[in-house]
Amino acid sequence: MSVATENFIKAIYNLGRKHEGDTKPGSIASFLNISNAAATDMAKNLSKKNLVNYEKYKELKLTKEGELLALRIVRKHRLWEALLFKLFNMSLHEIHIEAELLEHQTSDFLAQKMDEYLGFPKYDPHGDPIPDVNGIIHTEDHSIVLLNAEEGKKYQISRLVSVDKDFFDFCAENGLNNGAEIEVVKQYEKNKMTQIKVAENILLLNNDFTKIIYVNEKN
Repeated sequence: MSVATENFIKAIYNLGRKHEGDTKPGSIASFLNISNAAATDMAKNLSKKNLVNYEKYKELKLTKEGELLALRIVRKHRLWEALLFKLFNMSLHEIHIEAELLEHQTSDFLAQKMDEYLGFPKYDPHGDPIPDVNGIIHTEDHSIVLLNAEEGKKYQISRLVSVDKDFFDFCAENGLNNGAEIEVVKQYEKNKMTQIKVAENILLLNNDFTKIIYVNEKN
């Protein structure tokens, strides 16, 4: 299967699980930096192969077979991220870029060897769950986006969902790492901004950040 096809399938899977995710062909096209016409043609072709359910003007949905394929690709991607992070201490942005290239050249056999070497991790360094060899995710996700967190409560960062270098640089510089404890000081709903406290620092984040930072409430 071509790299373009695998990336298209994976994009539908990933965007479909994001907060306010949109999987219409136009959104997939924007995400993959291809034309709308190319995205529509790809969706139609994958529909003929029973990988995608395509209806004009509606969001794309993966079939059972399509989702299994997506999970196999996602598994390899996230295992590579975990391995690169462990061996070379690369940044969250760097491991994503390299994993994008390596996932397509990785056999199921090598992926299993990587999984064994890493000790069968449940999450990648971004906080995303790693599917097992059968495409099953064994973890339950109770996280919410920081945008929806309540004032006065403490949370723990569980996932950072982005591919943007500046975002990861900002997070690293300000202690917004997976596992970091934060307190929501105030939600400015009208201005779509969130004031948080992390360590001894006060940060004011706009919703471009707060809708891609996922948190779990601290007990």
